[in-house]
Amino acid sequence: MASLKEEYQSFLADIEKNMKNKEDLDYVKARFAVFLNVVVDQMDMIINFKEDKMKELEEAQKNLVNKLDKMQQVIDNIEKDIYAEDGFDFEIVCPYCNYQFLIDVDENRTEVECPECGNTIELDWSGDFDEEDRACHGECDGCNGCNEENEQDDEEQNDVNDEDM
Repeated sequence: MASLKEEYQSFLADIEKNMKNKEDLDYVKARFAVFLNVVVDQMDMIINFKEDKMKELEEAQKNLVNKLDKMQQVIDNIEKDIYAEDGFDFEIVCPYCNYQFLIDVDENRTEVECPECGNTIELDWSGDFDEEDRACHGECDGCNGCNEENEQDDEEQNDVNDEDM
């Protein structure tokens, strides 16, 4: 494919070869030069327009990248707040001695030892509790059962003991 310059030179050579009148030849060359200047000016305008548009797009892209970076920083900060490297603390109340203490959340851990009384406390991280799981089975050290029936029985027994005295 011929370049624009080569095509122009070929065009001029063809006109010179086929036009016999010198005045007509000069006129066509001059008129074509004016036409060519208009075409070149239009091409420059198109190129400048495209360059301006490219600069606008590049600037818009920079702004978007800056906004995305700021959003990512906010997300990272939120993520740090939610998933702190130190882990989460979980408060335990020992069912044997009522001692309150904190442990780190570790869903792989199934039991913990009470630092006060030394009893083993089973951990259930599922959050699903049946009423039966929450009910007292009377298996705590020194426990006579925690349900209402046992409390009433204990009160009645205390009343009987008080009368005997």
